[in-house]
Amino acid sequence: MAHPHESTVLELPLPARRHQTLGLVLIRRLAGYGLHDARATMLALDAAGGEFRKLLVLTRALVVDLARTSKRRIKLAPCCATGMTRDEGLVMAMIDGAGLDVHGVLTDDGDCPAAMTTAHALGRELTRIATRNGWRH
Repeated sequence: MAHPHESTVLELPLPARRHQTLGLVLIRRLAGYGLHDARATMLALDAAGGEFRKLLVLTRALVVDLARTSKRRIKLAPCCATGMTRDEGLVMAMIDGAGLDVHGVLTDDGDCPAAMTTAHALGRELTRIATRNGWRH
């Protein structure tokens, strides 16, 4: 994945839903600062409580799957950016349930759609957390 401090164009607004923004920030932190980033862990703990490990494991798996299967650099914005890159929009679409067409565009038809399966599982976990916390949908 691209280093988060590389020049990126923020073509898209941040996701409208709190749980989607949480997922985006976790991805940015883990991709940019390492899979064991303490701030990402604290964000997951704050959102998911005692069940935070599942959220972290799924997010880490998605970051690793995308990095391993993509044939190109995926551009990410810094954690505090007020918008999303095109690539981040594609990742968020995968998390929201998009199919192989989005995976193909994001990874330049990377060999394995494992990232898509992981993205869908992460999307279900984020939705479960949002429902449990009473965040508006």
